[in-house]
Amino acid sequence: MPSSATTLKLSSTLKRRIAAAARAADKSPHAFMLEAIERQTKLDEQRRAFVSEATASRDEARQTGKGFVAEEVHRYITARVRGEAATRPKARAWRK
Repeated sequence: MPSSATTLKLSSTLKRRIAAAARAADKSPHAFMLEAIERQTKLDEQRRAFVSEATASRDEARQTGKGFVAEEVHRYITARVRGEAATRPKARAWRK
C-alpha cells in the first residue's frame, strides 16, 4: 500500500515519552507512533460500528416491540464462552 508523509507536532514532553516507550518496546519512535495511531483508529472504527449496531437494534426493538430477557442472554453467552452447546434465546414481546 502506498504511503504518504505527514507531520506531527509533538510537545517535547510527549516526544520524550514516546522515545522511552519505543525503546522499551524495542521499536523506533516512528514504528511506535504508527502502531499507536493504527490501534487507536481501529478502536474508533469499532466503537462507531458498535454504536451504529446498538442504535439499529434499539430501533428494531421499538418497531417490533420485541426484545430478549437479559438472564437468558447471559446464560447463552456464558455457555458459548465455555464452549458448551446452548440454545439461542428467543425474542419476546415486551410491549402490551
